[in-house]
Amino acid sequence: MIDHTNIRIDATETDIKKSCEEARKYGFRSVVVNPEWVSLVNRELRGNDVKTAVLIDPPIGDSLHSERIKLCQKAKENGADELDVVINIPAVKHGKYDEILEDLKEISQILPTKVIIGSGYLTDEEIKTTSEIVKESGAICVKTSTFKDPLDYFELQEKARHLKIMKEAAPGLFIKASGNIKTLEDLQIMVEAGADIIGTSYGVEILEKAQKENL
Repeated sequence: MIDHTNIRIDATETDIKKSCEEARKYGFRSVVVNPEWVSLVNRELRGNDVKTAVLIDPPIGDSLHSERIKLCQKAKENGADELDVVINIPAVKHGKYDEILEDLKEISQILPTKVIIGSGYLTDEEIKTTSEIVKESGAICVKTSTFKDPLDYFELQEKARHLKIMKEAAPGLFIKASGNIKTLEDLQIMVEAGADIIGTSYGVEILEKAQKENL
């Protein structure tokens, strides 16, 4: 269930190859990287069940629709299996839901898409509405956050509460929790709240602790 994530802006080729090696070793669900590394990850993971996933338009998803489409198409050409796309958070805050839906519909036709709604920026009602839109768009997953989400500076219990809203509003979709999930205990909180997928750069530490505890 772990999406092994390396989206550091200072990551080197050696760092990315190490993330891929770890994903193969521990059987993680995917490796999530920035667009520039998709081709490398695709080559490194060839012949394995680990997916190549790419983060699109962080941190608040406010690029032009045409630019978002280009990024997603390029990621597909470079070998991505999945897109982790940030919803246009400013558009959410201004209630431009028709515009958001059309954007996500087109993106979701390119590759299986996990939509990051930035729940820490949103009210409960906005979390509910955006989760419903994500489901309608044809995406496969609704996801809490990426880096810089304000919620990542609060306790994980609030993120867990958001997960429950998302799961109720988008039945049938995968629910992904990410942002500040660093320990086995953090992961367990998210799973108990309904997370199907965990996005973290601490997957090795989490899994090694789980193995020590025979979980």
